[in-house]
Order: sequence, then structure tokens, then C-alpha cells
Amino acid sequence: MNNKVIVKLVVPEINTSYNVLLPINKKIGTIVGLLNKAINELSQKSFPINNTNKLYNAESLELYDNNKLLYNTDIRNGTRLVILSK
Repeated sequence: MNNKVIVKLVVPEINTSYNVLLPINKKIGTIVGLLNKAINELSQKSFPINNTNKLYNAESLELYDNNKLLYNTDIRNGTRLVILSK
């Protein structure tokens, strides 16, 4: 599993969190799109798919650039992330 990291994803809009594996060779924008679809399905559609969702570091509150590869961020195993609508 050298090409993935496991993170805790907090979704405040539906008051839940998930442990997810993220590919390190994908752009943050692509990952956010995949997370949108997955959370929508897991929450029985209570989390609407939204193109304006953003990914933040839960500790530092850093907003991740959609054009950056996950590998080039500070996201590592155990990082707590938050996904929010803008």
C-alpha cells in the first residue's frame, strides 16, 4: 500500500466521519470528486454532490489546492481531513 494513505475524513454537514484510503498520485480536485460520490452513496444521498466542496486539514486548517498532487501535500497516514461546501 505504498501508493495510498489512510486518513480520517470528517464530514460536518452530515455529522459523521470515515476512514478512507486516498491515492497519492491523484490531484486533490480528483480526490474531492471521488469523495463527493462516495460520501453521497454512503449517506443515502443526505450529502449532496457539490462541485464547490473543498478539502481542509483539520489540525492546521490549511485549504488544499485542487491542482496539487496528494503526494506533494502534508497528507500522510493518520491525517485528519475535513470536507466542506463553500
